[in-house]
Amino acid sequence: MLHSAGGPSPQDPREPLVGPLDLEADVDDALAVQAVAFGLSDEEIAVRRHIVLRHMKSPGARALGARTPEGRLIGFVYGMPNDRTQWWSTVVAGYLRAAGCGDWLDDSFVITELHVLPLHQRRGLGRRLITMLTDTAAEPRSLLSAIDTDSPARHLYHRLGYRDLARNVHFPSAPSPYAVMGAWLPLRRS
Repeated sequence: MLHSAGGPSPQDPREPLVGPLDLEADVDDALAVQAVAFGLSDEEIAVRRHIVLRHMKSPGARALGARTPEGRLIGFVYGMPNDRTQWWSTVVAGYLRAAGCGDWLDDSFVITELHVLPLHQRRGLGRRLITMLTDTAAEPRSLLSAIDTDSPARHLYHRLGYRDLARNVHFPSAPSPYAVMGAWLPLRRS
């Protein structure tokens, strides 16, 4: 859309702003988003707080946040280059090897978490967050895990080019099985 003067129109002032997120400083706001989006208890939030803070000290870890024009965090994504010694990688390694996809653990950028408040879902915000984060990855491909159900999140990942590498993956203490998904970068645009 162009102004009558021929320049681009200004950004819609109601549109969420997506940009770098200091996840260490904003960990509590991010976990509040995750708690609502993913249905976490206070105990689970406390455990995840330590995990997030540890992850952000990993080489190459980075995060993006989506904020309302008033500055309220409504979504976030973070990830890092895969490290085979990290807990997630050690859990999924056997499943990926059994599926003939063990090499995906090398030269991959892992999407660790992606969450958007339900009120702001289905508006392209999750897509913006994940594509903007992976567009900056030096690795040629990306990995993530998602609950192994027919969900809007899994539909989004498939549309972006992620494919199932291993299914029925069981993480200790997780009540539901997961799917490990992988995609070549850059992610597909639709």
